Amino acid sequence: MVTTQEGLLTSNNTGSYAATGGTGDRVLIDYKDALVDYRTTDIPAVSLFCERMTTDTGGDIDITFGLPSMNMEQIDEGSTPKYQHTKMRSERVSVNEWGIAVGVTRRMIEDSRFNEVELALNEARRAVDRHLEKHIVYALLGLYDSGLGTGLSAANIGVASAEGPATSSITDFSANIYGGFIGSGGAVDTGRLYNYALTSDTQLQKSHYVAAASGVAGKLRLADITNAIELIGNMGYNADTVFISPAHYRSLLDLADFTIAADLAGGTPRNSGGNLGGFQDTSINGLVGQLYGLNVYTSAWIPAARFGVFDSKVKQMAYVERRPLTVEEANPGFGIVGSYMSMRYGLKVIRPETGVVVINTA
Repeated sequence: MVTTQEGLLTSNNTGSYAATGGTGDRVLIDYKDALVDYRTTDIPAVSLFCERMTTDTGGDIDITFGLPSMNMEQIDEGSTPKYQHTKMRSERVSVNEWGIAVGVTRRMIEDSRFNEVELALNEARRAVDRHLEKHIVYALLGLYDSGLGTGLSAANIGVASAEGPATSSITDFSANIYGGFIGSGGAVDTGRLYNYALTSDTQLQKSHYVAAASGVAGKLRLADITNAIELIGNMGYNADTVFISPAHYRSLLDLADFTIAADLAGGTPRNSGGNLGGFQDTSINGLVGQLYGLNVYTSAWIPAARFGVFDSKVKQMAYVERRPLTVEEANPGFGIVGSYMSMRYGLKVIRPETGVVVINTA
């Protein structure tokens, strides 16, 4: 007897028993006219943090940046200024392919009262959204994940921790395809660091991976945010976005300063009066309010031990789309209806001066 392929939805899959609140893969009892779906909160991670780019040829691509490299100089009568030229740096973005396969047997389609193929494709599309959000957040915050390949190379950054490799001494990104923000130890006017305005070299060389005021996971202090604002400002940018975990959101709500200074998106500043009534209209896209002019977003993908502060007007990451999400009909075997979903894209932090990652380290 030939067995079915792993992962296919067949009429042998277990059903759910309503009396015990059990879970299952199929519904054959005609007790309800509709399927109750689960709710999701979608963070617009691509639009918030990524500059969309496309390429029609090749896989990996190089992105070139112009640097501030020329200066005016005073000249005497009859003399000419010295010649100057442009300086540039490049970032290579690696492109990978990701996919998901969906298969349902014809017998399952005949026995079920739902459109199993449509349900499977809808869930696969949600899986794509979850994958992209997680991938962007992990690459942005330097979180370790072996499947995604995110997290900073231990060979370049030193001791690893429970939250992933340590990030305080980043000087070389050659072994990390996702890049990262400014680390300590870099030389000004080389690599990713360059002189700006009146900011001293000491300020420019400060790491953008900083320890939080509290070592307790989920605890956030306003000093953490103001310090990040200064670090980003030293580079010539203005922080406007805070990206936090639900635990940090709770910590903010416990601060009287947040309830006074916050305002909901599109609204006016308000004081919740201690009953938090002003925060019950949390947007479905994760935007929970503002703090001193900075938009505050929360996501369950962010761990309680770190959060980020960014200038979202300048996208921190490149999202290179080699092939957008495509759906193709699959032919897994006799009596099976299937589809393939796949896409090719690459991610990398290409503007390391525009963000700060704050880490709760004990």
